[in-house]
Amino acid sequence: MPYVNQILIVDDSPTIRRMVKASLAALSGPCEFVEAASGLEAIERLALGPIELMVLDLNMPDMHGLEVLKFVRGHAAFRLLPVIVLSSSDEEKDILRTYELGVNSYILKPTDFSEFTEAARQVGVYWLTLNQVPRNKSA
Repeated sequence: MPYVNQILIVDDSPTIRRMVKASLAALSGPCEFVEAASGLEAIERLALGPIELMVLDLNMPDMHGLEVLKFVRGHAAFRLLPVIVLSSSDEEKDILRTYELGVNSYILKPTDFSEFTEAARQVGVYWLTLNQVPRNKSA
């Protein structure tokens, strides 16, 4: 049975979620996309089953992305989950804080549609085809 990448896209904008999903779906290899419109929804979704990659916005209602990242890194079950922050914030304090909390990558959201699509595609190429992650996290 082929391996399916399960990707959680967390952003309060349905347009951004759709654009990330479309860019990543264009890559080879089967992907299953799960979407969350808020930080609380993301945490609820994590409890339901395995996620292989999280694309996380910072500025969201009800729970900031930093709080989601803190939750993820604070729980053994999610500690190894690759997390990519995709944010419109270019504030040094946000970038620094995400790395202090253990983010794997911080990407500034391009404002141009074609640049955004290309950035999301490059994220997918790296994280879904080049990067190796442990499949058996208990080994």
